[in-house]
Amino acid sequence: MSAPDPDDVRLAGDVVRAAGRLAAAMRDEGVEGLAVAEKTSVSDVVTAADHAAEELVAQRLRAERPGDGLLGEEGVDEAGTTGRRWVIDPVDGTYNFLSGLSWWCSALALLDGDELVLGAVYHPHEDALFVGGPGLPTTRDGQRLPQLDDVPLARASAATYFHPAALAGAAGRAFGRATGAVAAVRMLGSGSMDATAVAQGRLGLVFQHSVPTWDELPGAALVRGVGGTTRHEVVDGLDWYAAGAPTAVAEACAALAGR
Repeated sequence: MSAPDPDDVRLAGDVVRAAGRLAAAMRDEGVEGLAVAEKTSVSDVVTAADHAAEELVAQRLRAERPGDGLLGEEGVDEAGTTGRRWVIDPVDGTYNFLSGLSWWCSALALLDGDELVLGAVYHPHEDALFVGGPGLPTTRDGQRLPQLDDVPLARASAATYFHPAALAGAAGRAFGRATGAVAAVRMLGSGSMDATAVAQGRLGLVFQHSVPTWDELPGAALVRGVGGTTRHEVVDGLDWYAAGAPTAVAEACAALAGR
């Protein structure tokens, strides 16, 4: 795949950093002012910071990339006319964000048709910006990250999420097969942040079922930019997503499917 336009790379980094800094500043002003609302559960929440950060990104992209489509977790949905679409996750890890934990970020991805072009993730706690893609070596603050070591699942630490109440049944059995084959399991609460850890070689892979587009694509781009792989595996009607070291991903998908 050819390298993305450097202006798109610059823009993605600029807007995702601005979104993360805005959200962090709003949190620093006090949780009481964030107008918290539940979405699907007590741990799936949205705040005024999510909405403000998403609108900041959308406004900037409308101004600098008119005609490109937009899709945001908090409601922005514009088709566009160019065939390109920006996917926005203004605060990934909102429950962590509200709880005062550092494992949250702002994330963004660019699609050209169905093709993933690039992803950008900004981690305010470390003031760290990650940018990468299938045709763009992944960097942290402009410094290129090394290619991933390929490791088997038994030697890989996996980040994942599965709601405890859903462990019974076929989905829980698939989850148990995969987690039972890894070296260690981590549930950290932000898919894009988990992907930054994979891209830096700190985790072997991430996997989870029913992952929304905004939770998948920014991190997928970073993982692919360091030689990792991404894959979907449908098991008993559920779409599982995995990203990381190629061997670990293949073995995780086989375990999920019971092969």
